Amino acid sequence: MARLPHACSCPRDSRMKRSGYWKFALLGVAWLLAVPPAKAACNSPVAMQILGSGGPIAEGSRAGSSALLWLDGKAVLLIDAGSGAFVRYGEAGARFEDHLAIAITHFHADHAADLDAILNSGGFSDRTADLPVIGPVGSDYFPGMRDHLRALFDPQAGAYRYLSGYLDGSEGKVRLLPVEASPDGATLVFEDVARQVKVTAVPVEHGVVPALAYLVEIRGRTIVFAGDQNAMSQGFVDALAGRRPDILVAHNVIPEGEGQPRGLHRPPGSIGEMAAAIDPKLLVLSHNMQRALVRQQEGEAAIRQHYKGPMVVADDLACFAL
Repeated sequence: MARLPHACSCPRDSRMKRSGYWKFALLGVAWLLAVPPAKAACNSPVAMQILGSGGPIAEGSRAGSSALLWLDGKAVLLIDAGSGAFVRYGEAGARFEDHLAIAITHFHADHAADLDAILNSGGFSDRTADLPVIGPVGSDYFPGMRDHLRALFDPQAGAYRYLSGYLDGSEGKVRLLPVEASPDGATLVFEDVARQVKVTAVPVEHGVVPALAYLVEIRGRTIVFAGDQNAMSQGFVDALAGRRPDILVAHNVIPEGEGQPRGLHRPPGSIGEMAAAIDPKLLVLSHNMQRALVRQQEGEAAIRQHYKGPMVVADDLACFAL
């Protein structure tokens, strides 16, 4: 560890010069701390930010899955809102009134638990426009987006019925517009022509859970959020093969080997196969769980057997300029 020099019996003017040097150096350090690289990247005209880079287990400082798409300094898209994302949302400086849409990949708590908290916060914003909220259709085991919002905000039976105005735009709330993506193939679920933003939902396999991946096209850049998916999600790979997005966000949940929940998630080798087929300019590993991180070197080697391009492991609030 670097040490500061010992006090010396230097002439007074020399001590003053040294003092001035250290003041300047400390100011430089303070500036670097005040403007972290992630924040600088988010100030780019187009950027993707990982809000939460963790999973469903409380095992450190990572929040649950969540990401933002930034356009000209505004957080225009929120993808997932997992446990803890509410705090990261505030730290990132996102504003509810700037959202064009919110998209949820599926209704596991580590992807959707903080949606209600973010909407509660949004009730204090100046937003007046309706807000599309995108998600999967329901099944016998899980609600779709419409039923999920009603379970939260139904005026008679909702868990947060005091926010029921979100269902119809009453009581000072904006109206949420639920959009449910088809489970049968890629579906255009949102488009803003003026801002050059388009979102396509692609169904993926995640056990019995209705789940989606999202292809986001934003001012000529392309980001793919693979979401939680297992190796049976061949339709997703076929739909995006050779697409060469700027970023592919994949989930680093399990290591190789027996005893892992492969019915829910891809192991590293399968992530590599998926990435090799889609061919992103950058592979971002998120949803990082400790069981994978403790074997990260092994996992990355398995990915590298198939995918040879740039790859990073994301932390909370990591931002990528596009």
